[in-house]
Amino acid sequence: MKEDFYDILGISKGASAAEIKKAYRKKAVQFHPDKNPGDTEAEENFKKAAEAYEILSDPDKKARYDQYGHQAFENGGGGFGGMNMDDIFSQFGDIFGGGGGFGGFSGGGGGQRRTKGSNLRIRVKLTLEEIANGVEKKVKVKRKTQAKGTTYKTCSTCNGSGQVVRVTNTILGRMQTAAPCNACSGSGQQIDKKPSGSDAQGLIVNEETVSIKIPAGVQDGMQLKVSGKGNEAPGNGFSGDLLVAIEELAHETLQREGDNLHYDLYISFSEAVLGGSKEIDTVSGKVRIKIDEGVQSGKILRLRGKGIPNLNGYGKGDLLVHVNVWTPKTLTKEQKQFFEKMKDDEHFSPNPERSDKSFFEKVKDMFS
Repeated sequence: MKEDFYDILGISKGASAAEIKKAYRKKAVQFHPDKNPGDTEAEENFKKAAEAYEILSDPDKKARYDQYGHQAFENGGGGFGGMNMDDIFSQFGDIFGGGGGFGGFSGGGGGQRRTKGSNLRIRVKLTLEEIANGVEKKVKVKRKTQAKGTTYKTCSTCNGSGQVVRVTNTILGRMQTAAPCNACSGSGQQIDKKPSGSDAQGLIVNEETVSIKIPAGVQDGMQLKVSGKGNEAPGNGFSGDLLVAIEELAHETLQREGDNLHYDLYISFSEAVLGGSKEIDTVSGKVRIKIDEGVQSGKILRLRGKGIPNLNGYGKGDLLVHVNVWTPKTLTKEQKQFFEKMKDDEHFSPNPERSDKSFFEKVKDMFS
């Protein structure tokens, strides 16, 4: 089982943004690869801490993680939450202040850096059956990739360093600051040659089929990430991500409420009196259920485990079948005469027992 993000950083679930940042900085210093050369366990812990910080430092991602756990971000798109070392080092500007790295450590300094391509966003429509069982979707995506024949040269503005140094005279003396080079966006490279049909960065649009593994139990509006399937970056950069928004399609007979499903079953007056069986829809196919003699309208039949799997793996929800006795609106002369005779019959007079719960009690049971 994947380790809890809060445990990785050694903080409580109620930790503030400042406490989260401080905890990550401590872990990053402790497990940084340059401080632990050749130590694969330290590198693994370094990546885990970076992934935990990526999620917990973002209010939206943190809220989804608190509600759904790790599965809110898993879709088979890649390890460590889709992060690579470039993603991790890019965080250091925020953690260690402006310039990025700390001490002589590599990757986080103010020198040449790898740029990341832009993200792409798509919407995937899912049926209730697909949500209940999990599904792998293949979608066509138009993404920018480097055109064949594109070459790059060292940036003439920063001489390949990726940064420019500015000296400013102040009341305190000469102040020297370093900033990413605007001419090459800090990559240290500029385009040299590009084929016709490509854009100013040497990129061309290609259509690609991308496979997306969607876990069971996702909800409408949830967003998944396929790492590296966004637009490519020019030069020595790396690809952005493909962000997949989930859209849940309405079911013809089933209504979803969290992990539970609701089904309205209509039966005739005769079926309510005599009992029998009825076939109903579930997300795994049709099933036949028993209707007891004398069943009351409003009765809720609970089919355990016939709902939606919990996204965090905590079992399945239930299917709640709401029994509705259909009262005929028109009757023949003979039928009317029969019911006229039954008006004062004790078998037709309402006589609820203590076991016959009220409407409010039934609603309470549904949420218990």
